[in-house]
Amino acid sequence: MPGVTAELPSGYQLGRYAIEAPISQGAMGAVYRATNRVTGQPVAVKRLLDTRHAARFEIEARLLSQLKHPRVVEVLDHFQDQEGVYYLVMELVEGMDLGMMVEQRGDPGLPIDEVVEYTRQACEALQYVHDQRIVHRDVKPQNLICGEGEGIVLVDFGVARELGASDSGTVGVGTPRYMAPEVFAGGAVSARADVFGLAATMWTLITGTPPVYGDPTQLTEEFPGVSPELEQTLRAGLEIIPERRVASVSAFANALGEKLKTSEGASLALSLGKGSDSTSRAGNLIEAVVRAGAGVFEAAAASIALTDRPTGELVYQAAWGAGANEIVGVRLPPGVGIAGSVVAGGEGVAVPDCRNDPRFAAQIAAGTGYVPNTMLVVPLKQADGNVVGVLSILDRRDGGAYDQRDVMRAESFAELALVALEHDPSALGELAV
Repeated sequence: MPGVTAELPSGYQLGRYAIEAPISQGAMGAVYRATNRVTGQPVAVKRLLDTRHAARFEIEARLLSQLKHPRVVEVLDHFQDQEGVYYLVMELVEGMDLGMMVEQRGDPGLPIDEVVEYTRQACEALQYVHDQRIVHRDVKPQNLICGEGEGIVLVDFGVARELGASDSGTVGVGTPRYMAPEVFAGGAVSARADVFGLAATMWTLITGTPPVYGDPTQLTEEFPGVSPELEQTLRAGLEIIPERRVASVSAFANALGEKLKTSEGASLALSLGKGSDSTSRAGNLIEAVVRAGAGVFEAAAASIALTDRPTGELVYQAAWGAGANEIVGVRLPPGVGIAGSVVAGGEGVAVPDCRNDPRFAAQIAAGTGYVPNTMLVVPLKQADGNVVGVLSILDRRDGGAYDQRDVMRAESFAELALVALEHDPSALGELAV
């Protein structure tokens, strides 16, 4: 396997980061404790070991850096060194991971009430992640840290994937006995994969050892405090066939009798003004459209721009994912960029390499801080053929390029999206009318 094998020694300099000591190593990368030499902040630096996944790593790093939730580790930075190796810089969560906790305190496992509370907190983290259309895919005790004064924090998104994506070429990325069978087999990834990992984690915290597929152990007989209802919930979370498994972490928490806090965390979908009830409703609708578009096309970002009738400018109304904060509200002069050319021509395009496309508005992209690798842009075209805006899909999460085969699907999606938006006139407002 092509990649990087040599460990980074203590004191090694990575730009403004100084390596101190290794923390862990997994299938996709090694994690080190380090210090930001400029600010003095302690950080965790993840180094990509397999260089075949460099493009995917860069794209995912951009997206993960947008996650903001008190129970999810914050991604602070990402960069490539002179040798082409990628690094992800995360906040360093001080505390003990649940794997170490069960090793040190387990008898053989932890008290049931404590396990249930840790699981509830993990569900809060995962529910937020899933709401952003991301699946962690490596949920295990070692990736759940009991932070000092903060409770559980979910860490290490090195193998995160978009909901619904298959994983050909990276079969088996994850941790055996915590990995859902469909992930091991390279099948479609969904929120149910994280439910499996969470249930396997809970089983481990109770028994002291992870389950095996179809584990026959009777928990209610061997572990005092495990009720029949709790065991039934665990087994429902460990179902081999994903369609039979508990569908979501919120449903898993409900089955445990726990309530989740859902108000915390920043959404990756943003839109212009949400002052009144009508604009709030319109914003929610257009945000839902860009979120769905990103999911359908396995993208790191998506946006909708509508034509301002008086000026002819394209105004970015909503965006999801990497760069969303910076693109919403941007005004693009008529005919400028790939989006402008699509409005003018009325036909969708797939751009495999944005940076070498003469239509690409490089200055505007640089101003947003997000220069995409590949792009899919299709018109929002009304029944009479009038183009009122564009839907843009940026960067396939697997590192591949969009091509002409994606255009027809994207145009069909845009047609449905426009129908939905037209059913709520406030979603289009005075623009593009």
